[in-house]
Amino acid sequence: MKIAFIGGGNMATALIAGLAKELGADLQVHVVDPNAEALARLASQYGATTAHAIDAAVASCEVVVLAVKPQQMRDVAAALAPQLGAGPLVLSIAAGIRSADLARWLGGYRSIVRTMPNTPALIGMGITGMVATNGVSEAQRAAADSVMRAVGKTVWLDNEHLIDPVTAVSGSGPAYVFYFLEAMQAAAVEMGLSAEQGKALALATFAGAAELAAQSPEPLEVLRQRVTSKGGTTYAAITSMEASGVKAAIMEAMKAAAARGRELGEELGKD
Repeated sequence: MKIAFIGGGNMATALIAGLAKELGADLQVHVVDPNAEALARLASQYGATTAHAIDAAVASCEVVVLAVKPQQMRDVAAALAPQLGAGPLVLSIAAGIRSADLARWLGGYRSIVRTMPNTPALIGMGITGMVATNGVSEAQRAAADSVMRAVGKTVWLDNEHLIDPVTAVSGSGPAYVFYFLEAMQAAAVEMGLSAEQGKALALATFAGAAELAAQSPEPLEVLRQRVTSKGGTTYAAITSMEASGVKAAIMEAMKAAAARGRELGEELGKD
């Protein structure tokens, strides 16, 4: 599979690295980016062919991954449109750009998969929400899935409107985890532990609890209840959080993230 990446930043590099592990010498990658240093690195590490601007080499690729900033997408699409004659799959990882707007900027092109990855993809532990337009074939859908599975798991959606909730849950989700870890570390320091000890305890607890939840068939509520003996230390903590409205605040925060995602789509898609 020949893949073109328009943009050679962190997420593109993570995808290329993941694909290189899976495909080895069979991987054929072409990267377009104005950053000469990034191109040199990708050429050296993964044997990528490179260009500073969208060129004819893109037209020979089966998949074109749009890995640029959302604000750059309209201009990138205008430059890409003349190179889409062969009918490659266009896979967008840009936040907020709706498929209909991208299709319009590409001159009515319909073979588009819109995705929402998250930053753990940088270590191969991401999860990506994905939705395909009607013009995407089963083979192209499989190709899109294989590209994103190179950096983690995938979740396919039947409706593009669900991309905004995915953004709120997993796209922005790593920041919520870091925020909670910050609070745990700060509390540990206030109670006399060192910052290093607090961080180590918080990280191991979060990672272990997440893995336990992943391996257990029990609902999350049941797992929480099993740790929470009435009148015990955990009960005191959970009771305090409930009194402060922590769960409700988290839910409202995620709804705000989803709402902002919808707003971005409208703002970026305006003519």
